[in-house]
Amino acid sequence: MRKALLSLVIASVVAGCQQAEEPKKEAQLESGAVTAEQQAADAAPAAQSEQDAETKRLGEWFDAKYEEELQFSPIQLSYLGRKEQYDKIDDMSKAADERELAWKKATVEEMKQKFDYNKLTDAGKESYDLWIYQYEQDAADKPYWDHSYFASELGGPEAQFPTFLINQHKVDTEQDMRDYIARIGGISTALGQLLERAQGSAKKGIRPPRFAYDTAIERAQKVTTGQPFGEGDDAPLMADAKKKIAGLKDAGKIDDATAKDLQAQVEKALTGELKPSYDAYIAWLQEDRTNADEAPKGVSNLPDGDAFYSNRLSNYTNLPLTAEQVHQIGLDEVARIRKEMEAIKDKVGFDGSLPEFFAFIRTDDQFYYPNTDEGREKYLEETRGYLADVKSKLPEYFGLLPKADLVVKRVEAFREVPGGAQHYVPGTPDGKRPGTYYVHMSDMSALSTTDMETVTYHEGNPGHHMQISIAQELEGIPQFRTQAHFTPYVEGWALYSEKLSKEMGQFKDPYRDFGRLTAEMWRAIRLVVDTGMHAKGWTQEQAVEYFLENSAIPEGAVRSEVRRYLTVPGQATAYKIGMLKIEELRGKAEEQLGDQFDIRAFHDTVLGGGALPLPLLEKRVNNWIASVKQS
Repeated sequence: MRKALLSLVIASVVAGCQQAEEPKKEAQLESGAVTAEQQAADAAPAAQSEQDAETKRLGEWFDAKYEEELQFSPIQLSYLGRKEQYDKIDDMSKAADERELAWKKATVEEMKQKFDYNKLTDAGKESYDLWIYQYEQDAADKPYWDHSYFASELGGPEAQFPTFLINQHKVDTEQDMRDYIARIGGISTALGQLLERAQGSAKKGIRPPRFAYDTAIERAQKVTTGQPFGEGDDAPLMADAKKKIAGLKDAGKIDDATAKDLQAQVEKALTGELKPSYDAYIAWLQEDRTNADEAPKGVSNLPDGDAFYSNRLSNYTNLPLTAEQVHQIGLDEVARIRKEMEAIKDKVGFDGSLPEFFAFIRTDDQFYYPNTDEGREKYLEETRGYLADVKSKLPEYFGLLPKADLVVKRVEAFREVPGGAQHYVPGTPDGKRPGTYYVHMSDMSALSTTDMETVTYHEGNPGHHMQISIAQELEGIPQFRTQAHFTPYVEGWALYSEKLSKEMGQFKDPYRDFGRLTAEMWRAIRLVVDTGMHAKGWTQEQAVEYFLENSAIPEGAVRSEVRRYLTVPGQATAYKIGMLKIEELRGKAEEQLGDQFDIRAFHDTVLGGGALPLPLLEKRVNNWIASVKQS
């Protein structure tokens, strides 16, 4: 708002000056005394006006195209809080992916024909470049569509679809509930499409490790266990549907007869549509699992595996880094962080080596809440306290602040994984649905209290919740940019936020600060381990051993992490690479601007354009540095 008001003031001043100077300019023209500098100054407003007009026209084109793009994904529309295609689930077939990619290619060609890049403002050029970058990244991924595993340690469609219905499909009316029922059938179709793609990959010799089959089978069975599929408590979707139907009835929006009819239709859809698709999915997984490697291997063992991994590194780092370069960066960071850990070990007076200190942190009962419901609630209460504390300090470091609320929840039982990674799910752009920080709590021995403060800032404020909420709430930029996602930016920012939180006065307890270093070490280890398994032939146990030698992370969490890297190759490298780039850009700004450096303005520059690939983020920060120097 301040920028908008400032622009109006400047516009008024410029208009006033033009009126005052006009007679003088005419006199100078008559006398032939107009200088080159004056001519340039006179031409500047006209040029700026042309740039603004072209950028506005491009922005309107982007918004129209983004609306077209959204129609490819009813799921994404629901994530945005919209109810178009509310009765549908995305087409998950390869043919649908090909149609969408062809559409993206056509839009890039149309944009290049319709708009003059040189006539755009810097902001317009940034959007133009970003639209092309997104298409080129998708096009580069196409040769490796069959290499993507159907399930991972982070989750698979068997759990993600029910989670979506439970958490994202809001029921306010009877029609919303009927759309919910229709979507149960849509899930059945989509799961069948994804099964067909998994079978196609398997025929090419592309399979995830056997443990991914077992995890997917277990999750799928949890979805179809209980009422109305058999004896016991209600299955997750049945329980959710009953709750939403009861909500309509309590609000007076449906009567008893309608409620009973809706419940009967839910049961019919679950048993007649969902159950057969899940049974087919489970049956194939059980049959094909024996063909998968019991001893997990990296993707370099797959057909075209080396090229696929290079593609993943490019995708997840946005930079032209080789596996060897990423591996070495990791080794260097591990060595640096170990020195800082040694300092804290000495500070708390621990008498022993760093590996012995790791073992102490990993195993001592003082660092864990009991594995009880009371222990879980205390963990959540402490987490909420940290969020309230850091929220009060945000205005000192940021001009842009999120409007959306943030809640903390335990992961739903049917998709909970012992030692699973905490994660964040965004709210809606209008703020009606808050952002949610989810915690896996089935095994409290995997949740060290030394780590909890760090993860809270990473997933909440000033990390994911802040960055994603601000992006969704941005005004004055094309809408597609408010929903863009680039892993090294998003995760790099969240990791940077952990260190920034210490700068903000958090981590008063040295053990919690050691937890912060443990989290940073965790991300540095990822560079070593991910490249080690996928490019250097490391075994799963080698990766686990390296992790345990260099961190205090509980073994259960370590093993879950390594399984994650095996099933989502390259993704884990994004965090540290992104953080290092943001720190590099901040260091550059501090050095070049000196006393002119403003931490709030720097953070607003980084967050104020939404998620960007690292090369475009660097260009954005460089432009900001130049503008500050000029001012």
